[in-house]
Amino acid sequence: MRRVDYIVGTREFSSFLAEQFMQNAVYANHPEDSAETLAQTMTEEGFGSVPIVDHDQHLLGIVSEFDLLHAIREKKSLSGVPAGDLMTSSPVTVRPETPAMDIIDRLEGKHLIRMPVVNDEGKLLGVVARRDVLLGYLNATRPTKVF
Repeated sequence: MRRVDYIVGTREFSSFLAEQFMQNAVYANHPEDSAETLAQTMTEEGFGSVPIVDHDQHLLGIVSEFDLLHAIREKKSLSGVPAGDLMTSSPVTVRPETPAMDIIDRLEGKHLIRMPVVNDEGKLLGVVARRDVLLGYLNATRPTKVF
């Protein structure tokens, strides 16, 4: 579910938090899953990256399309490479209470498309994407909902 879909009406955009923008129905994989599985998920679902979590949903890293392309360029078979070997450990994250402008700063500063949202224990709660922030802005600053 995209929580940003429920933002309606004229409100001060800078008052919004990550928990209001994030998508909480997130595809995540495990370090032992094959890169081929991740590539399939990304291409079928239209994601540019997939969070990698342990079995308790603690964020371990993230695998992006660039990581998969790099493996292919190195002539690795995606079916034989585990996600844990490709993932970026300690990815840039936000907390549910991260303000909108801080989200924009991180997205811009690191040239990111999306970031995992984690709680204080490092559990994955959702993902916030640039598009979610833009839609939140439009929904918050117009008197009627943007679809």
